[in-house]
Amino acid sequence: MKKFIVLALAIGALSSCKNNDDKATEKIKKEVATSVDFSPAEVGKIIFEGKGNCTSCHNVDSKLIGPSLQDIAKIYKEKNGNIISFLKGESEAIVDPSQYEVMAANLAITKTFTDTELQAIEAYTYSTLK
Repeated sequence: MKKFIVLALAIGALSSCKNNDDKATEKIKKEVATSVDFSPAEVGKIIFEGKGNCTSCHNVDSKLIGPSLQDIAKIYKEKNGNIISFLKGESEAIVDPSQYEVMAANLAITKTFTDTELQAIEAYTYSTLK
């Protein structure tokens, strides 16, 4: 928890400076994030709750607009699916295909994520399994 607070404070401070060049700010954010020892699942949670905006549709343990993370992890594990491939827009929805059109708008966001960020989201998703 202490690591998350340090990272959140550092990112908050950087974000509040309106005169920072965007590229320089992003570089500093990445350096701060990598200077603290986070597990992939912890990084995934930060992305999931932050720039991924995933919490607007997904809860960890209950359906909101989209399926819960636990349901997603369970189904992807059972069907040997590839969460990263889906988030890149390279594979079909396997959890709730009827909701694909709702998720399609957010895929525009996840398609811009690096492989490392997508791996972190995947790690966080699987970490929710009980």
